[in-house]
Amino acid sequence: MVGRFRETPGTSEMNDQILIRGLRVTTRIGVPGEERAAPQSLRVHLVMDTASFPEEDRIDGTVDYKAVADRVRLLAGAGERHLIETLAQDIAALVLADFPVKKVRVELEKFILPETDWVGVIIERSSSKIN
Repeated sequence: MVGRFRETPGTSEMNDQILIRGLRVTTRIGVPGEERAAPQSLRVHLVMDTASFPEEDRIDGTVDYKAVADRVRLLAGAGERHLIETLAQDIAALVLADFPVKKVRVELEKFILPETDWVGVIIERSSSKIN
């Protein structure tokens, strides 16, 4: 069958991943108030582990990455945060709660520190439930 692979004999679990790289979000973030005064652009990278990809060529059996991107943009734009660590945790919680993802890796890049390309954080969170 074209496009289908079966689990390798002797393995008990598949590990399929969906990636979003370079998602630009706008947020108010920073420790000093003047840093939060104007919206900033951050870059988000997500790696989402799913139980397995669907056997049928249909969106309803997988993670809709456009829906994930839209929800992450909305979350980032809501309110203010002092730390990018907090935003990363909020994004991970959203993805795990609202999408059929068992594990998520969130990477954030912030363009604030002079003489650097960016500063950032990386977190991984997992859930025992699959929606």
